[in-house]
Amino acid sequence: MTKTDPLPTLLIIPTGIGCSVGGFAGDAIPTARLLASASECLITHPNVMNGGSLYWPETCIQYVEGYSLNLFAAGEVFLEPVRQQKVGLLLDAGLESDMRIRHLQVADGCIASLGLDIGPVITTERAVRINLEKGLSGSSWGNIEEPDVLLRAAEKLKKAGATAIAVVTRFPDDSDELETKLYRHGNGVDIIAGLEAVISHFLVKHLLIPCAHAPGLAPLPLEYDLDPRTLGEEIGYTFLQSVLVGLSRAPNLISKSAMETKENASLLAKNLLSNRDLGAVVVPQGALGGEAVLSCVERFIPLIVVCNRGVLNVSSTKMRLDYLNGSKNNMILYAENYLEAAGLITALRYGINVNSLRRPIYCLSELNNVEM
Repeated sequence: MTKTDPLPTLLIIPTGIGCSVGGFAGDAIPTARLLASASECLITHPNVMNGGSLYWPETCIQYVEGYSLNLFAAGEVFLEPVRQQKVGLLLDAGLESDMRIRHLQVADGCIASLGLDIGPVITTERAVRINLEKGLSGSSWGNIEEPDVLLRAAEKLKKAGATAIAVVTRFPDDSDELETKLYRHGNGVDIIAGLEAVISHFLVKHLLIPCAHAPGLAPLPLEYDLDPRTLGEEIGYTFLQSVLVGLSRAPNLISKSAMETKENASLLAKNLLSNRDLGAVVVPQGALGGEAVLSCVERFIPLIVVCNRGVLNVSSTKMRLDYLNGSKNNMILYAENYLEAAGLITALRYGINVNSLRRPIYCLSELNNVEM
């Protein structure tokens, strides 16, 4: 029996838009594990894999920050799988003393218990100051008042030998706000998630190394009957541990321009992943307007659209994507849930005609010579 090659698959669940699956604290990790099992090579981003105190590393899951993922899908970077990254820790000067110590203890614990390579550590010269906002669509976002301060500290970490960076910034406490209450009970949008993506995007754009963010927040008051999807953030003092685990094996980002130089030509012989390797991309219906999705559509990579409700409504109908089905062998596939999406990935991987699995099966139609 011959072994079937992996089908590199991109799983995207956008940050801060309140998806039923993936809009909370690592609640998409089971989905990622399932799709990774079906594809044997899953590329996804921190929003999917970060669960606060909970995480689940898989060797066949590539942890790629969202901006990097956009570059990868567009063919601007290649992914180089690694055995281990040296994760630098960037702490905001706005963290209180006790909160700073808690985060340092997490890093030390990850070295002692998980064998991660963490360090060096740097604190920004002054507080970076974070502001949270909410868009008209209901999605979360925000801004950094001192981005130059954040970038200077990150550059120092890279210069000191860090090959990936975990960032902790002090976020505003809003435990009494309605948005936080709704979120904890499973009915709202994660108000901090959008700005977390802004921070990591900003650093990756300038440094082109793996980066991910963990918010510094005071513990919330104990509350009963919380939604299980939020509990990864309720059971610890920090959210840093899942970030450190993800970054510890995040692939290197190799720019297209670097590959074109003569001295780096040998890298082509390595096991690099490029967008040409992608066999499928899995995205929620309503969240189809992102850069990575559009890049995949342009390359006619099969798009698996999953019913996964969020606050956005950028659907395949509004994007007018359905017309592509007639020209490129049904490149738009629909799934009611991620269980069905895993089945579609398996069919693509093993070369099974998806139409043969559905009923009714229609007879072939003959081409009209006049139309040819």
